Amino acid sequence: MCGGRGTRLATDAEKPLFRVGGVPMVDRVVGALRDSAVDRIVAAPSPNAPNTRSHLDVPCIETPGEGYVTDLDAALADDRLSRPVLTVAADLPLLNGEVVDRVLDSHEGGSLTVLVPASLKRGLGVSDDTTFEDGGREVAPTGVNVVGDGPDDAWLTQDRRVAVNVNTIADARVAEQWL
Repeated sequence: MCGGRGTRLATDAEKPLFRVGGVPMVDRVVGALRDSAVDRIVAAPSPNAPNTRSHLDVPCIETPGEGYVTDLDAALADDRLSRPVLTVAADLPLLNGEVVDRVLDSHEGGSLTVLVPASLKRGLGVSDDTTFEDGGREVAPTGVNVVGDGPDDAWLTQDRRVAVNVNTIADARVAEQWL
């Protein structure tokens, strides 16, 4: 998923092309996927990220650019994808192949949402705009999911490599500390 504008990053760069440690975030995510057991990578840019589409060297599914959920639904409706589908946000610069493989190994069917404790995000000093209660614990989605048919499940991890989504300049600074 790489169609964000990145307005909170206060830059002219499209969010997926925002550089963390000198490398566009989308390149880091594509590299993590290439280093994993994933057998096919398809990007989902939007009209908000035209330079991202031309930057990428993977097939693309154009999304409407109306927000993450709407764009995800549009991508999943494309007949080039079959479920289950691993979805990954382009703003996870710490992601690597090992973490992707752990997510895939944790998937037992249906859909899987990867969560981190909200306290982990706060402890790292990164934004936690979206949190909710799950099993009596405040958690945050990571931007990594497996979308399948069947029951929904959640995987809670303490791994900072999926806890650091870059939405602000302060988030980018935290990510650079861990690179």
